[in-house]
Amino acid sequence: MIIVMRSDGEATRERILQAAGREFAAHGLAGARVDRIAAEANASKERLYAYFGDKRALFVAVLTAHMDEVLESIPLSADDLPGFVGRIFDFARSHPEHFRMMDWARLGGDFDLLPPISPVVIERDRVAIVEAQRRGIVDPAWEPADLFGLLFSIALSQANVGVLNGTADASPGATARQRAAAMRAAAKLIAP
Repeated sequence: MIIVMRSDGEATRERILQAAGREFAAHGLAGARVDRIAAEANASKERLYAYFGDKRALFVAVLTAHMDEVLESIPLSADDLPGFVGRIFDFARSHPEHFRMMDWARLGGDFDLLPPISPVVIERDRVAIVEAQRRGIVDPAWEPADLFGLLFSIALSQANVGVLNGTADASPGATARQRAAAMRAAAKLIAP
């Protein structure tokens, strides 16, 4: 086992990011309060500003970390695009705060808050889709970027379906049914 020692500054920065993630998910950028973030992180507001500059930059830093976690931890596989949708569904259910922050940014109409996706991740997923198309697993008419967006959207919409229609049911049976529906939709979408 390797033990990584963190400096006090790194630990403080991480506590600020964690506290800010919870605050922004609950209140959005406009409603979040720096004093609450600093208090929860056991850090001074001055330290928070020293690390991140301002509340907006802190929001972008948290959202960037969230997006990186999602996209780096759930690679798209040429062999199993419906499984990718299922894994995104699972992640959205277990980390709703990640996607809630994206919703706050979109609702505020401030699309500059949404960080760009890493070109490395974009290329990795594009290559997987092109490979699946080459092997006849995926309809070759799809532009890879469009298909990726649609698959991601299917997963998120199903993960939030109960919230949207007022029938939120988090029982294991309902969750399994919604996940299976997202994967079935993906399979039909990609069918050659």
